Amino acid sequence: MSIKKIAERAGVSPATVSRVLNNPEYHCSSQKVQDRIRKAAIELNYTPNKAARNLKLGAREEEEKTYYVNVLMTRVDQSRTDPFFSELLRVIESEIHKHFCILSKVWYMPVFSDDKKCQNTDLDRMTAEMYEGVRGKCDGLIIIGKCNKTALQKLNRQYKSVVSVNRNSTNSAVDEVLCDGKKVASMAVNHLIDLGHKKIGYIGDCRNEARFRGFTETLQKHGIGLELDYVVETKQTEAEGYDAMKKLLQSDNCPTGIYCANDITAIGVLKCLNKFKSVGYTPSVIASDDIEEAQYSKPMLTTVHLPKEEMGKFAMYLLLDRMRGGHSSVARMELEGKLMIRNSCMNAEEAEWCDYVI
Repeated sequence: MSIKKIAERAGVSPATVSRVLNNPEYHCSSQKVQDRIRKAAIELNYTPNKAARNLKLGAREEEEKTYYVNVLMTRVDQSRTDPFFSELLRVIESEIHKHFCILSKVWYMPVFSDDKKCQNTDLDRMTAEMYEGVRGKCDGLIIIGKCNKTALQKLNRQYKSVVSVNRNSTNSAVDEVLCDGKKVASMAVNHLIDLGHKKIGYIGDCRNEARFRGFTETLQKHGIGLELDYVVETKQTEAEGYDAMKKLLQSDNCPTGIYCANDITAIGVLKCLNKFKSVGYTPSVIASDDIEEAQYSKPMLTTVHLPKEEMGKFAMYLLLDRMRGGHSSVARMELEGKLMIRNSCMNAEEAEWCDYVI
């Protein structure tokens, strides 16, 4: 299906369609326009014209099967409350098109990341209906985000080729590309400790969560006790980050440093601190992901960068290799995070600035 047909359905120019589908860094002036283009591409089974691409590159065209790839988003619903996963999806969509595959379905099903909800859900029926809905167009599945162990097993039975892109390991249940959340959290908390902080809080998911384990284990390693009053469990959205910080502000004994499990939660925290800056409380705030918004907050958010581009690239590499029969054993690729030091953190004894403005 040509880019021109997608452009007609989405009501935009072919050039805009090309930029959206092939460049994960490109952003339309409107998110709705971008969503229309991606929806049209899926509905029309878009795949790049390999013959035209090879002609342009002077390469010889070879016969090769066209694979249909599905994507399951387990951490966000269609409101896309966590930009990290939207950014990662853009990378994976571009990789799918680069390899002349067809993205046939994207599911947004946060139930799969919630162990408690999975216990009360008919997972057999749900996974069977998912697979049936894409029958004939389901060569491989990429799961973005944490997935319940039982649900993952059932998905793996339905699909011959599954790759997980995650911060929580599947423990060799399926092929995976991992940026270990435990190590990411440890890197962030160590930075706070290096700055002299001993009263350190946590805002984020706590249940079966690698980042929370990394947080607690790093404190223990440095002989710092876990203060339960400093831990606020949230669903890791901006709104819940705001509410979590508001809850901490009501305490007479607040942490001097706070690790937020993801950037969008931290942005909610900063917005709350900005609104209530008259109280004079200025904790150091650090997070993980390095979404685009993290570079535009004031203070600019110190965070741990997760290599989304490489995660998406290697996920597609593993999926293609398995679909082509290149490997049968479970494969794991682990990528490292990188500390991005900005100005939302300071030495524990120097907490005198008050620049919380988004």
